[in-house]
Amino acid sequence: MSCPRANTPSSSLPAPLLWPMDWALPKGVHAVCTTRVGGVSKPPFDHLNLGDHVGDEPQAVATNRALLQAQLGGALPVFLKQVHGVDVAQLTATTPQAVVADACITQQAHVACTIMVADCLPLLFTDDAGQVVAAAHAGWRGLAAGVIEQTVLALSSQAGVDASQVRAWLGPCIGPDAFEVGDDVHLAFTAAADAKSIQAQRYFKPHPTHAGKWLADLAGLARLRLNALGVSAVAGNNSSSEWCTVQQSSRLFSYRRDGATGRFAVCIWRD
Repeated sequence: MSCPRANTPSSSLPAPLLWPMDWALPKGVHAVCTTRVGGVSKPPFDHLNLGDHVGDEPQAVATNRALLQAQLGGALPVFLKQVHGVDVAQLTATTPQAVVADACITQQAHVACTIMVADCLPLLFTDDAGQVVAAAHAGWRGLAAGVIEQTVLALSSQAGVDASQVRAWLGPCIGPDAFEVGDDVHLAFTAAADAKSIQAQRYFKPHPTHAGKWLADLAGLARLRLNALGVSAVAGNNSSSEWCTVQQSSRLFSYRRDGATGRFAVCIWRD
């Protein structure tokens, strides 16, 4: 389904409530993170569901996407078909909706890199001069496979900077008290005999009641990988309960909590 490009939603519709953005952005770069508040979707997708793949009414999703676009100052949000991979899509004003990728990047003005989530970690990126913007979707599979590394590499290359000049923002995701995983996830991050794997161990705690299970800190694992790349300007999710999708039931969608549910989104764009 295409995102409306020019529709202006009625002022009588519930406007999106946006998540606070505690991030110092360079001049000309803008970012938003939606919540579930606002919009027109009915339960269990209530209310501002932006996902067209979850079983919601297509017209409700189209209306919600138009409500989002109205918040972007004329920028066009480009939605991806996210598959838990590491591909980084290059976006332009003519890029079709639903390109298969889990990260996206652009230097074009008024094109919003957009990621949808309901427990996975959304990340936004730019460089210190605001030449390039990017976004990434990091569930545990994509995170372990290197989606952050691929996104930072693409941004650094296009902006002509090293990682120390990259800024990152981590959005809400499932928190470390709610993200129960098995040995497969634990080993995906800790099995190698290198410093990164050794350091990753501290972001896993044995589950207090479920033998053979772990509680994983997804945002902490992402910060570890950003730091290993040399990205030190990292804002947003600090792994506290305020950022946990499972715990913030009135404000955020969570697939782990609810099963059938909607998706919220993050966007970043240039003037």
